[in-house]
Amino acid sequence: MVSFKMTHIFHLALVLLISCSFVSVFGSKQSLVAPTKIGDGYRLVSLQESSDGGLVGLLKVNQKNNIYGPDIPHLQLYIKHETDDRLRIHITDAQQQRWEVPYDLLPRDKPPQQRPSKQTTIPINAAAFSSGELIFSYITDPFSFAVKRTSTGQTLFNSSTPYNSLVFKDQYIEISTSLPHDASLYGLGENSQPHGIKLYPNDPYTLWTTDQSAINLNMDLYGSHPVYMDLRNGHAHGVLLLNSNGMDIIYRGDSLTYKVIGGVLDFYVFAGPTPLGVVDQYTQLIGRPAPMPYWSLGFHQCRWGYHNLSVVEDVVENYNKAQIPLDVIWNDDDHMDGHKDFTLNPVAYPRPKLLDFLQRIHDRGMKYIVIIDPGIGVNSSYGTYQRGIAKDVFIKYNGKPYLAQVWPGAVNFPDFMNPATVSWWVDEVRRFHELVPVDGLWIDMNEASNFCSGLCTIPEGRICPNGTGPGWVCCLDCKNITNTKWDDPPYKINASGTHVPIGYKTIATSAVHYNGVREYDAHSMYGFSHAIATHKALEGLNGKRPFILSRSTFVGSGKYTAHWTGDNQGTWNDIKYSIYTMLNFGLFGVPMVGSDICGFYPQPTEELCNRWIELGAFYPFSRDHANYYSPRQELYQWETVATSARNALGMRYKLLPYLYTLTYEAHTTGAPIARPLFFSFPNIPQLYGLSTQFLLGESLMVSPVLDQGRTNVSAVFPPGTWYNLFDQSQVINSKDLTPITLDAPLHVINVHLYQNTILPMQRGGMISKDARMTPFTLIVTFPVGSTDSNAKGKLYLDNDELPEMRLGNGQSSYIDFSASASKKTVKVWSNVQESKYALDKGWYIEKITVLGSSGIGGSFAVEVEGESDILDVSKVEVVQTEHKFFDEIMKDSDVKKSMMVEVGGLKIPIGKKFTMSWNMGISW
Repeated sequence: MVSFKMTHIFHLALVLLISCSFVSVFGSKQSLVAPTKIGDGYRLVSLQESSDGGLVGLLKVNQKNNIYGPDIPHLQLYIKHETDDRLRIHITDAQQQRWEVPYDLLPRDKPPQQRPSKQTTIPINAAAFSSGELIFSYITDPFSFAVKRTSTGQTLFNSSTPYNSLVFKDQYIEISTSLPHDASLYGLGENSQPHGIKLYPNDPYTLWTTDQSAINLNMDLYGSHPVYMDLRNGHAHGVLLLNSNGMDIIYRGDSLTYKVIGGVLDFYVFAGPTPLGVVDQYTQLIGRPAPMPYWSLGFHQCRWGYHNLSVVEDVVENYNKAQIPLDVIWNDDDHMDGHKDFTLNPVAYPRPKLLDFLQRIHDRGMKYIVIIDPGIGVNSSYGTYQRGIAKDVFIKYNGKPYLAQVWPGAVNFPDFMNPATVSWWVDEVRRFHELVPVDGLWIDMNEASNFCSGLCTIPEGRICPNGTGPGWVCCLDCKNITNTKWDDPPYKINASGTHVPIGYKTIATSAVHYNGVREYDAHSMYGFSHAIATHKALEGLNGKRPFILSRSTFVGSGKYTAHWTGDNQGTWNDIKYSIYTMLNFGLFGVPMVGSDICGFYPQPTEELCNRWIELGAFYPFSRDHANYYSPRQELYQWETVATSARNALGMRYKLLPYLYTLTYEAHTTGAPIARPLFFSFPNIPQLYGLSTQFLLGESLMVSPVLDQGRTNVSAVFPPGTWYNLFDQSQVINSKDLTPITLDAPLHVINVHLYQNTILPMQRGGMISKDARMTPFTLIVTFPVGSTDSNAKGKLYLDNDELPEMRLGNGQSSYIDFSASASKKTVKVWSNVQESKYALDKGWYIEKITVLGSSGIGGSFAVEVEGESDILDVSKVEVVQTEHKFFDEIMKDSDVKKSMMVEVGGLKIPIGKKFTMSWNMGISW
């Protein structure tokens, strides 16, 4: 459930009005305002080798001033080449410890406990420090630094700019980097970007986790990810500022300026040089994405407003009747007793009937997930609350649990930075699982969201909430808190696009966490710590692989949770924004991501829902979810949408083995599941801003219809051969980037497979449990008319209930597929790692389809490991179809014939190595 609800419809208009007025009167787009000169920076007074092989130095302020508070006089500089591809630059107060992202929550190396000397110990003119692919250089006065790429000399980060030199105060830190004109930047979220995946100069980028709906553009939303990727002339690098405090980041096109209201400067530069390399290096630091259960790749259905269990049962049955695949049914808070976590409504969701329902869907292979918000209702008869008070688990204000309001009414917020809180939460999840054997948890409202602001008390003689008005209207007695530096910092970040106080509709920023940590510093990590505790709870239940969906995320959240993009609208603009956000979260190390299909509110048009399920069927996380106040929008509600769903989801379920292999690749290398085209084609600058198409993996391209009234789509095809996945006889042989207009009637989405690929597929089905046990088909793609080409593919299989996703546990297999077309011979073969699991499951290949060769002739043979017989050709079914080119003008003049060859009637065990070969070009 999402807190957007209906008040935010009215609130949005107010926010937009205020925003427009603010821009017109004050120029609130800070990038358009001439920057204020704040001092003359710092000078480097000493530099020496650190105990761990890095460098540690002392910086001294040049000229003190009191703009945004006094300068910190002495800073410690620490530089370390942590790997050949990762450089760290850490700057903090040399005299006093400052807040940093806790090392226990995000494990990483600590800077050495070594005070920098006040005397120069390395010649100041020896101004470069090189290792691996990155060179650190510096200027002493005013201090600035640059990072260059060793192989090309390209400057990746340069803090010497026309803007302020380094500024470092207790509650205001500023640093900039200059950028060349050809830099394309991505990342810095979470926000809804109206211009596409590339960062857009002069748009505001504010990072502060905020419960405001995703319909708000260019505003701080649910997550905080201060990382960007920079792509220039085919070379990519990444920059992370590991800092959880609120910040504005101003991108002017020729520079990027950070304005941060606390913490330290802790930069990590990742050398790449490929986009995949950057994400690999980034997730190596912050944590690899979580392994996902196989069923999570199926289709999910949810709605806020399933008033009782009978409605849920009807939804499941109607999906089955409509023959639309469905793996997971969800409950928003409708199942709860009075909106309280870990409870059941005894009337609407009586436990005996719910358990009977779960037994039936579990027997079918379906799963059930419910929502759990962090706010714990203040209620003396509520066991979860009583145990929380007894164990002292809540965030404090003046020594008492901080009081807020969310759906149950008055709530306290668990402090997940407290080990005792984590133990209590683990126990509460265990208790709830004994009550209801859910298969995953949905953690929402964890920015944290609060319907009130400030310091509140429960009013005497008044019921809160009163049960008649909207539940999101604050009914506590509250007063603003402005008398502390944490609630009213000197620099006001552009929170909510209107510079609202940072404690607005969240936990007061002067509230206190475990060990005296202020909410001011830890705020944007609340959802992250919530996910860690929930992951620990689920993992400890029965040894199964957890599935968690979280709204609020931070650096490293992908190690524990999937994400959906929050409260979107059912509009044609929002279907576009969903692609931009999905691709950004792949960069953030959260590859299991999707948006509410058809929009959260209001009811989408029938046409839009058709197009959205066609697109949403190819999100990594595919879920339809709707608002309490919107009419029903399950996919079977319109017959046309049901047809589109059967078509698109039917293909998704055939692709499940491919998608699951991509989740393994994400877990082991960080590689996004959904990727911008430039990931596979980084040397084509024309693709750097392409935001209306995307890849699944390296070579499966999705080109959805995103505009009303269209029955075609204009798509860009990077040079090479692309095969239509729905009709593999259709081929596009692209020579340039001229957009191609493709037919796209209402029930059609264009999905194309690139050359030199081997794609594993299965027959599909109505549920992933059944679909994954069907026989396999391999789709092998060569360039059209190929006589000298190679193709590669891979397949990961395992017991998806195991917590870990890896080889070597006796319950997983990995297969490399290869193919070649050379010297008039086609050859397809495999190599198998850990064959036992695949063999035990009995998986086999029933068909191999080769696209792009000149046909099949004699000398057909199949050899299978451990079986000496050559397959009798008479038992093999072969169908040859000449390819239909999209446009004969695009067909190579030297391509005499390009064929689709389907070899069926096979039964090759996936778990055994095999080789298949034949001569080309001879009629069968």
